Amino acid sequence: MNLPLHYGVLGALEAGLIALLIGVLCFWVWNAVCHRANAAMGHAIGWACVSAVILGAGVDLWNMFYLGISRLESPLYARLALKGIHDPDGLGARVVLEVAGALAGVVIGWQWFRKKLADGTTRSGAEKTDP
Repeated sequence: MNLPLHYGVLGALEAGLIALLIGVLCFWVWNAVCHRANAAMGHAIGWACVSAVILGAGVDLWNMFYLGISRLESPLYARLALKGIHDPDGLGARVVLEVAGALAGVVIGWQWFRKKLADGTTRSGAEKTDP
């Protein structure tokens, strides 16, 4: 996604908001897929969380993982590894806010798009226990 994001905390907040939107859209898609397949709401929430985190924070998560396992014993290798990262100083904060934004987006999508039944309850796999 070659978006011109800011550096530092502002860039991390922007990335988190983008991940929040991705989370809402992922839940909307998975809710429709699971509704047509007669799957439980938990499947929609789970797959939406996984896909939102992969889409919203996948590149930055990979960069953090790669920096942790790569051998950076020479300044040349360190420069080459850091050259491809947009904001290496704010990478950790950006990853945290992207994951939190993606998961929060799924929760917001669940609140907005869940199906309500005629008696005011929501569609879930649980049975009513009231007589």
